[in-house]
Amino acid sequence: MIKGAVFDVDGTLLDSMEIWEEVGVRYLKNQGIEPEPGLSKLLFPMTVEEAACYMKENYHLSQSVDQIIEGVLNTVRDFYYYEAPLKHGVEEFLEEMRQRKIPMVIATSSERDHIDAAFQRLGIAHYFERIFTCSEVGVGKSQPLVYQKAAEYLGTKPGDTCVFEDVLHAIQTAKRAGFHTVAVYDRFSDDDQEEIKKTADRYYADLRMAEDFWKEI
Repeated sequence: MIKGAVFDVDGTLLDSMEIWEEVGVRYLKNQGIEPEPGLSKLLFPMTVEEAACYMKENYHLSQSVDQIIEGVLNTVRDFYYYEAPLKHGVEEFLEEMRQRKIPMVIATSSERDHIDAAFQRLGIAHYFERIFTCSEVGVGKSQPLVYQKAAEYLGTKPGDTCVFEDVLHAIQTAKRAGFHTVAVYDRFSDDDQEEIKKTADRYYADLRMAEDFWKEI
């Protein structure tokens, strides 16, 4: 019997992973500069500082590296504040959870203010009792602390708690910690889909496909 739920945000509830691939391109276009083909894939594995250094050197930007970093982060912020959309079936699924009186919290690697703003804009903030962020607990999702803190708040044991995630390493972490794992497909994890299917307790192309979830919880 599932007594609580912990939701990731990016790629699970919000269709927002694209900003982390496109932010450099968006930043340069905001500066009136046409980026080179393939820039997104080139910058994606870099840290924000590495990407800022690359853009300054290769596009001869007048801004300092710190100013470029600030501009990049503002671009990310604006995406969450004004653009990031819900994934298909999310609001209906959350409403069903609420109707069944299953308490829900968030466990995210993103910034709290970004998530707060997106959730308020999209009208889903009221579904969640609390937001837990990796930066606030001090470790990322390669370790289970953010999920454990969430379950502790919910007052549920890991085996009675569903963790909804879209990326392989997070699903593996939650599964090893004893949580019931639900994988939600996201196109930015295409390369890992077969392993995700093998690892997660449940797998859905999107939350509209989760009819069987309600039959077995």
